[in-house]
Amino acid sequence: MRELIELRAEILKALGQPTRLKIIDFLRDGERCVCEIFPAIGEEQSNTSRHLNMMLTAGVLSRRKDGLKIYYAIKHHEIFEVMDIVTGIVKREIYGRHDLLKAV
Repeated sequence: MRELIELRAEILKALGQPTRLKIIDFLRDGERCVCEIFPAIGEEQSNTSRHLNMMLTAGVLSRRKDGLKIYYAIKHHEIFEVMDIVTGIVKREIYGRHDLLKAV
């Protein structure tokens, strides 16, 4: 049970950082080379690689090498479902706060 909780926490930690969220959003369209990822998300290559490796270790991403290029993809497409659920929650929170402010 403890191992399951720790693994869940590891995945959630891998998802809970702005740069990593940008990477996940960019990978929605499928596998991409590192050479495409870091310019698309506006981060340095070394910083991007660090985040990619962290998500790979957590089991969020898969990686393959083709010659000199390294490609990453979302390993489990349910990650997108999690992101969509979180986006829905955030939108409801924003609307709720907006309605609250209007009532004041």
